[in-house]
Amino acid sequence: MKILKFLLFAASVVSLTASCISNERIIYLQETDESIPLYTEGELVPNSTEEYYLQYNDVVDINIKTTSPELNEIFGIAGDESVRMNMAQGAQNGGDIFFINGYTVDENGQVELPLLGEIDLLGLTTKQAQSKIESQLRAYVNEEDFFVRVRLGGVRFSALGEFNRSGNFTILQNRISIFQAIAHAGDMTTTAKRNEVVLIRQYPEGTKSFRINLNDKRIVESEFYFIRPNDLLYAEPMKIRELGTGVNFVQTFQLAVTTLSAVLLVLNAIR
Repeated sequence: MKILKFLLFAASVVSLTASCISNERIIYLQETDESIPLYTEGELVPNSTEEYYLQYNDVVDINIKTTSPELNEIFGIAGDESVRMNMAQGAQNGGDIFFINGYTVDENGQVELPLLGEIDLLGLTTKQAQSKIESQLRAYVNEEDFFVRVRLGGVRFSALGEFNRSGNFTILQNRISIFQAIAHAGDMTTTAKRNEVVLIRQYPEGTKSFRINLNDKRIVESEFYFIRPNDLLYAEPMKIRELGTGVNFVQTFQLAVTTLSAVLLVLNAIR
């Protein structure tokens, strides 16, 4: 009986010791051994930079400027500095200025512009969309008298499951990596399956889901390194959460003490 108790105690100590993380592994800017290299350089991996084609529900920022004040008024160009300042302030406060001032690609793949009417942009790049709008604008203005710019109105995505801050997000950039998106959602929880993150992506012909291994460095070479507008990320929990085992030192210690106490009580009862 004493040997069994000793073995149980030794196993608990080994388990707890293995779970400890020393301060030396988490404190920045320490005095370290100069014989240890400051950094190691990895290989350069080229990014996948495929063109993005506009999809349903995308929000595009279409900026049209002409030499005609009447046309500028029709296209709703904000010449007032106070209006631009209010838009910038709205962005800083977390507002989606492009959703309010941009154009959404509807279920028919079209956007409706003042004077020009409905224009089909589905499946076009922003450059192709710009050229298409310019060609229709030439019916009203000489080519040298107008300027057209088309860009994505930010990247909208959703993060669900084992994220510290799940929800819908909009990042006002043309392109973000999947790790930037995860950081925007507060990173994943300790129990998230990083080797099986589900990504649901929409295509013109429908929706497709993928399981992505974020532990594999080849992710930077893949088409999933940069997320697309309307992507959905879902992080599933590990089995450790379902089993209820500890995920840090305190939880592991409490579990080990409770288990050891229960085993000793049972052994004492049947002795």
